[in-house]
Amino acid sequence: MSKENQTGVNMLYRTVNADRASRICITQPTHAWVSGQMAQLWGNEQFGSIAPFEAVCLGAEQHDIGWIPWETAPTLNPETGFPHGFTEIAPEVHTRLWAGAKHLAMPMGRYAALLVSLHGTGLYERFTGWRKSPDATRVVEAFLQQEKAFQQQLIDRLKLDPAYQPYVEPETIARNQKLVATMDALSLAICIGVTQPRQIEQVPSVDEDLTLTLTPIDGDPTQLRLEPWCFRSNQVTVVFEGRILQDKSTDEETMRDRLTHAPWTTIATTLYPA
Repeated sequence: MSKENQTGVNMLYRTVNADRASRICITQPTHAWVSGQMAQLWGNEQFGSIAPFEAVCLGAEQHDIGWIPWETAPTLNPETGFPHGFTEIAPEVHTRLWAGAKHLAMPMGRYAALLVSLHGTGLYERFTGWRKSPDATRVVEAFLQQEKAFQQQLIDRLKLDPAYQPYVEPETIARNQKLVATMDALSLAICIGVTQPRQIEQVPSVDEDLTLTLTPIDGDPTQLRLEPWCFRSNQVTVVFEGRILQDKSTDEETMRDRLTHAPWTTIATTLYPA
């Protein structure tokens, strides 16, 4: 997957066997749940701590909340016979979902909603394949303008709350945005399955941004080495669920019905320090 196209992520796929005939379908909210699991255990002497802890953990866990409407009724990619996956959603669709994310997150907390919005805009700012299309550029730039206005208004309100005043300075917000992006990248790799060393860049530590490396142990994507180690505990196990979709579909109604009745599977992945 090229970095230019990562803003179009929706349904995640994990292959069941070598022939790739079956796929484990993992939703964006499920992948975000894995991010939240890791956030709860994040931090040590080298990587520091999370603050405000509860709000940032909630932001990590809910960073893809905007995708819930799409995940309840996924659309069919007629070329693959499966639900649309990576890079296959039009900008006018995924910007609309990201624009709605803050409204879904706001009832749970303002700081978490701020991080959800910042995560969305951050993706478009880092992965800029949309700039190759004039139509996509128009759509995304309008989205970014609206989201940044919302973010500034929310920051101004949080500055008036003594509980959040210490956490709305630009450097603190930037660190927490990077932390959510780090959990997102780690979770994506874990959910899809790490089959060869995978690097996660721009990870905030106490002194500077670092690069994490995930490496499967004996080729097993459920047993991973992580270097440098960024958690409080000696090992971390995350658990998530997916549905095994075995058959391709030629129409959307059939695909959705098959997905609804597909067997579920639970996957546990454990991370160890190198």
